Amino acid sequence: MGEAFQIGAHQIGPGKRITLDLSVPQLYTHTAVSMPIQVINGKRSGPKLFISAAIHGDEINGIEIIRRLVGLRILQRLRGTLLTVPVVNVYGFVNQSRYLPDRRDLNRSFPGSKTGSLAARLAYLFMEEIVARCTHGIDLHTAAIHRDNLPQIRTLVDNPETKRLAHAFGSPVILNSDLRDGSLRHAVADFGIPVLVYEGGEALRFNEFAIRAGVSGIVSVMRELEMLPPRQRKKPRAEPVVARSSNWVRAPQSGILRSLTALGDHVKKGDIMAMLADPFGEKTETVIAPFSGIVVGRTNLPLVHEGEALYHLAQFGKPETVAEALEAFQQEYGPDNGMAHPEEPPII
Repeated sequence: MGEAFQIGAHQIGPGKRITLDLSVPQLYTHTAVSMPIQVINGKRSGPKLFISAAIHGDEINGIEIIRRLVGLRILQRLRGTLLTVPVVNVYGFVNQSRYLPDRRDLNRSFPGSKTGSLAARLAYLFMEEIVARCTHGIDLHTAAIHRDNLPQIRTLVDNPETKRLAHAFGSPVILNSDLRDGSLRHAVADFGIPVLVYEGGEALRFNEFAIRAGVSGIVSVMRELEMLPPRQRKKPRAEPVVARSSNWVRAPQSGILRSLTALGDHVKKGDIMAMLADPFGEKTETVIAPFSGIVVGRTNLPLVHEGEALYHLAQFGKPETVAEALEAFQQEYGPDNGMAHPEEPPII
């Protein structure tokens, strides 16, 4: 039998679901602001998993992932507790901005402070009310504005628990990512809570491919944690491939970018990835791959200055293996190849 779950003044009994609002600092117009949370408490005890999105207010794919996730019928068989926070940075979300009104990056403000800046207070509230009540976490992100990310998991691959969950998630690429000071992942690690960061798509845009992959990945992690019953797959899923290092390929000059390389492409050292030219085409320069790898991120804006990041290139022992995993992944989650969750029409 399950147990009641306490958050704030609310007590959620076994088999119950509640949507509530955590009060955050009001606007200077005297308008109240709150952080929306939905808690689903299973009929039986188990892990307590938080899913967070929009820590950067313009990264909206995660909001849609959570909306689809909480509507799945399989959650009626949930063990443990699922806490979903679709909009952590409410202020940035309303303003379609990555940042908070105090111009701080919330994901560089954890674990926060009860008496600090607006960003610090929001981070502190999230840590105290959400993280401290959980055993595991998944934080949903996209690339920054005008950039696009291939669906990927970022975590510490040398940590046995996060490695296990990262492989269970099933994205084609796992990037080993060191902890950054002030990030949620760093703060949660100090609590001893395993957390994954899922990246997919771009800011202020829905990406159907990344959304489907995110929903399916979270469900797979919940199965791995035994929060949901196991699934018998008709055929084995392609194993994700781990990249221990990645680097940005940067613009050798300012100009207008003509990209020859798509997200997910396998490039070899010395390949021409793009052409850069001035508006008259009088000065043209090629963008050359500095090493072999897979493009896991890229800019979508063709107007670039010298030194700007153009392509995020991840290094793998056998890039051709990654290419195979990507092809299988695209077949499974592509909009033209059936629905990962048939009850949801694709966003087009």
